[in-house]
Amino acid sequence: MITLRVDGQDITASPGQTILEAAVAAGIRIPTLCHLKGLTPRGACRICLVEVKNWNGRLVPACATPAEQGLDIVAHSQRLRDLRRTILELLFAERNHVCAFCVSNGHCELQTLAAEHGMEHVRFPYRFPALPLDASHPKYGIDHSRCVLCGRCVRACSEVEGAMTWGFSGRGIHTLVEADLGDPWGKSKTCTGCGKCVQACPTGALFERGKATSEQVKKGELVAEVTERRPRVQG
Repeated sequence: MITLRVDGQDITASPGQTILEAAVAAGIRIPTLCHLKGLTPRGACRICLVEVKNWNGRLVPACATPAEQGLDIVAHSQRLRDLRRTILELLFAERNHVCAFCVSNGHCELQTLAAEHGMEHVRFPYRFPALPLDASHPKYGIDHSRCVLCGRCVRACSEVEGAMTWGFSGRGIHTLVEADLGDPWGKSKTCTGCGKCVQACPTGALFERGKATSEQVKKGELVAEVTERRPRVQG
């Protein structure tokens, strides 16, 4: 077992565990957004940044950094709280997150994190990009204005369902999550209609058709349940 310290508390971790996994196992909460149990870590959103004292205060994503013997980690401080809030504000400003009219209002991880960090307003100018909404699928829809590019839908589709329908197109602020190289979702030849991507989505970007404001409730834990119930291949 590996021994490390998080916020002054000595905890243990198994070889191969990340800082986040070790902290969660010890009952220490570190906020996340792009991370979802059952999917490979991506370290995209940087909400889970922690400070490693042994590395001259270097900031690293807890979800993608392996736990090492003797690490002394700060997971909660005013510096980290300010950084996380700034990241959240930038996410809100980049697209069109109007919570009052969202199907996931009250059930959104981005919204919950903003409230947790006291984000009553955004200090950056909103971009208000003209982004499309694809409702061509008979069961689901995707509203790019709500997307935070966490990649959870992409990983759920490829790693859990194995369909590999979703992928990223474009670069920088013009990046979009698209099905089958840009085809409308409803015309996808690879989508199985399983809905794992919808359940993995932390916001109202992916939703079930027919849901009104505040009615969309996601069950991200289903992704982990599916992977854990599958039989392990014996080597």
